[in-house]
Amino acid sequence: MSETFVLVTGAWHGGWAWRPVANELRAAGHQVHTPTLAGLGADDDPRGVTLTDCVNSLVEYVERAGLNDITLVGHSWGGYVLTGAAPRLAARIRRLVFWSAFVPQDGESLIDACPPHYGEMFHALAAASGNDTVTLPLEVWQQAFMQDAGEETQRTVHSLLVPQPLGTFTEKPDTTAFTALDIPTAYILSTADLSLPGEWAWAGRFPQRLKNPLVLEAPGSHEGCFTRPAELADAFIRACAA
Repeated sequence: MSETFVLVTGAWHGGWAWRPVANELRAAGHQVHTPTLAGLGADDDPRGVTLTDCVNSLVEYVERAGLNDITLVGHSWGGYVLTGAAPRLAARIRRLVFWSAFVPQDGESLIDACPPHYGEMFHALAAASGNDTVTLPLEVWQQAFMQDAGEETQRTVHSLLVPQPLGTFTEKPDTTAFTALDIPTAYILSTADLSLPGEWAWAGRFPQRLKNPLVLEAPGSHEGCFTRPAELADAFIRACAA
């Protein structure tokens, strides 16, 4: 059966980041949409952009394209966007898929959900940026996000990342409407994901916040969309087949 996927990136990425996975899904006969959210386009002005702005841009994209019966996938910070958009798009959604993604509790910002050293780093980088944005340091990218790639690939992809508006990390979402939804969900864990360490790891916190999710694994790091796209696409397809 052909699925319609709408893939939502994590922080610092635009829709371009899904190209390797999208190619795999399209080759398997599926339709794929990869929107770039507000403030994350290469030519966007990121100043003052909030999580709500990003949620609105996803909702507007799906409605403008007239998409229905979609599998909505969110990666990392994109889980915040899914949580905000899903209640507004519920009639159009077939399944929600969270891949190494945050599932926020009510009133919990992304910085609240991260280890304290990340929050301190994000605030310091935003304060020094001149436009209240966070640029992910290369060494963090190499060591914790994309450690399963060679240095040249790490540097090439890192050079394409854009500054993330701090407001998308500090806004505290109201998850009441999301919690009330009755939409099938899946949670995919990347087996070599080092981005959240120890007690903060994805597996120990976020799948349990969903209602009876299908939990699957995929090989690769937090950036498996670049390093293991075929296996990640397969996991998305398996999530839909259940």
